Amino acid sequence: MHSPDRLAQASGQILWQRNLLRSLFDTAVAAADPLKAVPAALPPRPSGRVVVIGAGKASARMAEAVEKVWGPCEGLVLTRDGYSRELRGIEVVCASHPVPDSRGLAGTRRLVDLLQGCGENDLVIALISGGGSSLLSWPAGDITLQEEQAMTQALLASGAPISQMNTLRKHLSRVKGGGLAAAAWPSPMLSLIISDVPGDDPAMIASGPTIPDGTSQKEAKEIADRWSIPLPPSMEAVLSGSRITWPDTAREMSRAESRIIAAPALSLEAARKQAIRQGIAVKVLGDAIEGEAREVAAAHARLALEEQAALAPGETLLLLSGGECTVTHQGTGTGGPNAEYCLALADALDGAPGISAIACDTDGVDGAAEVAGALFDETTCSRARAQGLSIRTALAANDSHSFFAALSDQVITGPTLTNVNDFRAILLHKVD
Repeated sequence: MHSPDRLAQASGQILWQRNLLRSLFDTAVAAADPLKAVPAALPPRPSGRVVVIGAGKASARMAEAVEKVWGPCEGLVLTRDGYSRELRGIEVVCASHPVPDSRGLAGTRRLVDLLQGCGENDLVIALISGGGSSLLSWPAGDITLQEEQAMTQALLASGAPISQMNTLRKHLSRVKGGGLAAAAWPSPMLSLIISDVPGDDPAMIASGPTIPDGTSQKEAKEIADRWSIPLPPSMEAVLSGSRITWPDTAREMSRAESRIIAAPALSLEAARKQAIRQGIAVKVLGDAIEGEAREVAAAHARLALEEQAALAPGETLLLLSGGECTVTHQGTGTGGPNAEYCLALADALDGAPGISAIACDTDGVDGAAEVAGALFDETTCSRARAQGLSIRTALAANDSHSFFAALSDQVITGPTLTNVNDFRAILLHKVD
C-alpha cells in the first residue's frame, strides 16, 4: 500500500506514463492504416477489367485506398458493422463479427457470383484482413448457418489459438482455405493482406480464402476434439468425407499471388521508434506471443520486476509485445484478452511503484465488446479497493471490461479501420 503523500508525488509521473502509453498505441494503429499500406503495394492499373473483392475489418478502408489511387472500381467487400466507408464504385456489405450472420452468408454468395463472372483477361484484387473468418460465411455440405454460429461461439469461448480455430473453420467452409481464389479461376488474383495472426501466415489470416490450404480433415477433427467443440452430424460428415469446397487444385491457384502489406511487427517498430525519439530504452519481446492472457501477464509481470530492478534510479524502460492472447471463458462477465491481460498484470504487480501498462486490440474491439482494451498504473489496485472492487473476483468471472470501466481505465477508440492484432506495452521507471 502506498501513502497518500507517495501517490500525490507520483501523480505527475503517472499521468505522463499513461499519456505516453496511449500515444504509443495510437502510433501503432496509425502505422497499419490501409491508406498508407495499400497504395505502395498496388501495381499500375491495368487497361482491362478490374474487380475488387475483400473481407475483414479493414477491407472497406483498403478498398477506399484502392479507389484513392485507381479511381472508381467494380467490386464488393464484406466488413464488420461500423467499419463501412463511402466508396465510389465498390459496394460495401456489413455483417456480424465475431459470429457470422445471414448478411455475411448472402454477401459471400454474391461475392462468389461476382468472381465466377471474371475471365482470364480480368484482374481480381482481393483485400483480406482479420475478421474475414466470420464475415465470409458459406458453410460446406449440409451445415446450416445456425450450426456454424454455434460452432463459432464454442471456439471463441474455448481458449484455442487462432491458428487452430481457423484450421477447423477452413474445413467446414466452401470459401476459406483458397476457395475464393479457386472461384475466380481463370482470372489472375492479387491478394493484399493485413496480418492479424502470430507469425503472419497468409493461410491463417481470415482463414486463408485466397491461399491454398495445407491442413487435413484429420487435423481439423483433432482440433475439435482437443478443445471440446461440439460438432453436429452435418459437420462430422464434412470432416469424414470428401472435402466439399470450391476445387482447390494447383492449376486454380497458379494465377493467385499474395502480399502482406501490414503486420504486427511493423506497428511495434513504429511504436519503438517513437519511444526512442523520446529518449526511452526499448525491449521488444516479440510480435507473435500467444497463450492464455492471464498466464502471459504473469510471465510479463515477473519480467517487468526483474527488468525494473536492473535499472538505475531515474531510468525508464519500455517492454513492447504483440501477438494474440486467448481467454478460456469460465465466468459470465464481459471481457477480452487485452483487458484480462491488464487485469492479471495488475494483480501480479499489486501496485508496484513505477510500472504502468496498456494492452489493446488494434482493431478497437477486445473480445466481443466495443472496447479496445485497458490501461493500468500503480494506483489501479488502491483505487479498486477504495471502490470495493476485487481483481480476483473479476478474473474469476472473466469480467475485466466491467472492472476497468468502473475505474475509467478503458481504452475506447471506435472503429480503427485496421487490424494487426494485440498491442501491449509495459513502462518501467526506477523510482529514486
